[in-house]
Amino acid sequence: MIPMIPKVYELLINSDKVVIFSKTGCFRSDDAKRLFDDIKQKYTAVELDRRDDGHLLQTHLGAMTGCMLTPGVFIGGRFIGGCKEVRDLYECGELLKLLNQL
Repeated sequence: MIPMIPKVYELLINSDKVVIFSKTGCFRSDDAKRLFDDIKQKYTAVELDRRDDGHLLQTHLGAMTGCMLTPGVFIGGRFIGGCKEVRDLYECGELLKLLNQL
C-alpha cells in the first residue's frame, strides 16, 4: 500500500456531505447517483476507473469497509453501503432523515 492512500481516502470521504466511490458504466453506481440526483442532494463522485490511484483506493476502501464493490456510499464521512443499502434507507424514509441531520 502506498503510504499516501489512507490520507487520500480520508480526505475524499470527508470532502462532501455525500461521497460515492463509483466506476463509469457501473449500473449500480449510476443507480445510486440517480437516486441522489432525484432527491436533489449534491454529492461528490469519485470515479475509481478514471484515477491513477483508483485500484489502490478501491483496495483500501475494501479493507476499511469490507466491501470491494462499487458504489461505496459515504454520508457525513460514514460508510453507508452500496446501492441496495442506500435505496433501502430511502424507501423507509431514513435516508432523508440522515441527510437532514448533517
